[in-house]
Amino acid sequence: MPTPAKQILALGAVLAAALASPASAGDGPKTRLVDCEAGSCLLVTGRRAHTASTVTINGHAVSVEGARKWRVRLPVETLRKWSVPYARTITVSVIDARMRAESSAEADLPIGLLGHVENLAMLVVRVK
Repeated sequence: MPTPAKQILALGAVLAAALASPASAGDGPKTRLVDCEAGSCLLVTGRRAHTASTVTINGHAVSVEGARKWRVRLPVETLRKWSVPYARTITVSVIDARMRAESSAEADLPIGLLGHVENLAMLVVRVK
């Protein structure tokens, strides 16, 4: 019968391995703002198991560049039409018709991207 110290050590090793696993490293889609022909675009990147899988953003099919590691540039104006006001995330889905499977994930948008611009007369920052 293992001693309590060995059980705690084994539990710690299992937890450390779980935290270091690739699944917890954030394999979901990523977003960032980039320049494009339309002015400003949201670059969305992600991965898919099969190159024939369809990628959708907020329910709209998009044409992506790349194979399993894909990317798409979406004009901010298009994103505004596809999203609710003040949205902080988008839903990115990968649909595999062959396997009849769909996986969806929320991707964080850059802070304030779909918010309204406020003209600030003054911004006060205080140190606690």
